[in-house]
Amino acid sequence: MSKFQYLITVKPLGLMYGSAGAFLSPENLVGRSGAKFPPDTATLAGLFFNANREHQFADRTELRNHLVISGPFWAQQYKPKQFYVPIPWHNVIAEKEDDEWIFVKKKSNSPEAVASESNQWCLGQHRWERTNKDLKPEFSWQSINTWNLPPNELREQQAIAKAPWDFVSFLHPRIKAEERHVVEKDGLFLENAVQFHEDYCLVYLSNYELPAGWYRFGGEGHLVEVESHFLSDKHKINRLLNQKIQHAFALITPGVWGSNNYSYRYPNHSSFPRQGLKMLTDKPVPYRYRLGHSQQEIETVEESYDPSRTGRLSRGRYAVPAGSVYVFKHPLNQTWWEFPDEWFPKEGFPLKHLGCGLCLPIDIQGLPVCTTAPTE
Repeated sequence: MSKFQYLITVKPLGLMYGSAGAFLSPENLVGRSGAKFPPDTATLAGLFFNANREHQFADRTELRNHLVISGPFWAQQYKPKQFYVPIPWHNVIAEKEDDEWIFVKKKSNSPEAVASESNQWCLGQHRWERTNKDLKPEFSWQSINTWNLPPNELREQQAIAKAPWDFVSFLHPRIKAEERHVVEKDGLFLENAVQFHEDYCLVYLSNYELPAGWYRFGGEGHLVEVESHFLSDKHKINRLLNQKIQHAFALITPGVWGSNNYSYRYPNHSSFPRQGLKMLTDKPVPYRYRLGHSQQEIETVEESYDPSRTGRLSRGRYAVPAGSVYVFKHPLNQTWWEFPDEWFPKEGFPLKHLGCGLCLPIDIQGLPVCTTAPTE
């Protein structure tokens, strides 16, 4: 499988407070720091497996071994295939200005630098630079249809946007066990919530179709409308993902690299070309998901599934945030689909199957590279 065949849209109704992070209280006034939205692909993967128990659209073993989901993204409801993805970090776009990280030559009079003037400069003799270092990015999403355009063209085409949701706080009632009334003491508590703007939907990519309908989605089981839209081979995302990455790519989903015990900023594997690697990134983001029942539990509940039984929560780890840019000295010459599963942690299954580290090729102004193969 080397393409996404379906675009899954999720239309939330009202507040999605279960996905917004920690509770607020007089003792925990910094609970907003734990806010996290939209739901990760693991949430949608769980929806796939639960739906498959009812609709049987795929063999369970086949689904477990071959399902690949990626996201989250978002779009306007009436044109979901023109969805928005994170802007790569080398493009900096504010309300009235924009800038771009480029590569410039290091000033050096050493004999080695002078001798290399007649040849193509290699990555090690350059550094990241931009004109306005004080400019802060205020737009973090761009249309997939305008991928790889410079920031001034993104602005001209109005292809940039801010996230269509807001974090809010509201008083939530604690209901009596025997009747629909608030308890007399401490009956209200303050909770984080997400208000999703009207006419927008969350977007995920998948290689399987999820039957359309109304589903419970997220930790609080919010009611959402789900639809599957067929994606052709000629759609922009599939054309980009089938284009081999040469000297640079940008993550459009968080990347978890490393082993089951450690997380790294890049794959800690011998086949990953670390020589001369340069990055643009931000602080890591938390990455957690429910792994599900053990094999023994699955065999036990196979015939009598109890939806009230929850899966085990996997260990927490950190991910490189979406938008991070990787630049290579030598051509990578691979697509994301061709990345080895060994580059990703494997906790029951490779995290690549959850769309981890989904990336697209990019062009960077002034990028000097070596075209010869690296030496062992």
